[in-house]
Amino acid sequence: MRRLLAACFSLAVAVAPKAFGDEQSTSPYATAADFAKYAMRLREQALLKVEPQVLIPTSSHPAIQRYSWKTSIVTTVFWVGEQAGANNPVPNYRSSWDLNWAVNYGGTDTPDPSSRRNYIPIAFVPHQNPFYCALPYNDVTHGQFKPEAPLVIPWFKQTYTGSGQSVCRHRWVTIRKGNRTCYAQWEDCGPFRTDHFQYVFGNERPKPNLNHGAGLDVSPAVRDYLGLAPTD
Repeated sequence: MRRLLAACFSLAVAVAPKAFGDEQSTSPYATAADFAKYAMRLREQALLKVEPQVLIPTSSHPAIQRYSWKTSIVTTVFWVGEQAGANNPVPNYRSSWDLNWAVNYGGTDTPDPSSRRNYIPIAFVPHQNPFYCALPYNDVTHGQFKPEAPLVIPWFKQTYTGSGQSVCRHRWVTIRKGNRTCYAQWEDCGPFRTDHFQYVFGNERPKPNLNHGAGLDVSPAVRDYLGLAPTD
């Protein structure tokens, strides 16, 4: 069963988390350069292999677009390679955008604290960023953009690369818990839904679901960094 947590997130025009919002900056880590340095020191040289891409500004004064935070969002932990269960109807060996997610990641990103060290599994070094998340919207269906995607996704025109090429995948999301802030990449869709753009990009609250109305999934690394705890 997934663990329930409390958080807030924001979509950054790269994307943000539990309170969630969105803001564009000169790098995916915005003003949290220290977090990037901290995260990428994990496992020293080994984890340098999974260093995330940094966006290079095209001007000395890039425009900043800010997005409001979504607060008090029930958050659940999910992971690459997670099996289906009562509160997780879809296994996570694949994601909404990657049919071979577990293989490409390098294995199962076990959430068991005894099998993790420095925010990653002890058994292997992930091939991808261990700080990832899921939001309940997919901009693509059957290889094509959904009709509303160009209208509701704020960065659609800026990041469009071709028909059916998701503009949500890999976006950076800011997730905040107390006085700690984490940056995670949007790598899957959920919890439960893939159509709730009114919540992800608008003002609606998450829809009721089996996980107490959860509106955000986060990886074990995000959980551990923010110190997220189960909620009743």
